[in-house]
Order: sequence, then C-alpha cells, then structure tokens
Amino acid sequence: MIRIDRLWLAAQPTDMRAGADRLLASVVQVFGCAQAHHGYLFTNARATRIKLLVHDGFGVWCAARRLNAGRFDWPRQA
Repeated sequence: MIRIDRLWLAAQPTDMRAGADRLLASVVQVFGCAQAHHGYLFTNARATRIKLLVHDGFGVWCAARRLNAGRFDWPRQA
C-alpha cells in the first residue's frame, strides 16, 4: 500500500497528455520539490479525468482515472 500523508489539489486544469515527468516538473515549479508521502492531484478542464502523482520516498507513482459519465466535483478558482 502506498502511504499518502497529505494531498494537494492543482488549482489550474492540466493537460492530461502529461506523464509523470511533466507532472513532477509542475510540482517542482510550484513547491520546489516533491515531498515524500505527499499526493498531487490534477484534473483536466472538464473535470472528467484526474491524475494522481505520489512520491513514495524512492520515486513517483502516477495513477489516472477517467469518467465515462458525469464529472468530478472540483473546487473552482475564484
């Protein structure tokens, strides 16, 4: 099991063609580095897809989920 102590939501929509390396570059640009046991959650503009990037202390894991109907309830930027 992968441990996640904190979860961070990306405020801006992300291009879902991005792989683990490009998502990690986004995390490093914002936070300076990826923290161990932290999860970083990204969505597309329509909130129908999400990607989760997790740093497990040794490397990163990237998981993806796509909805065929409906959308994720994602906070909107004010």
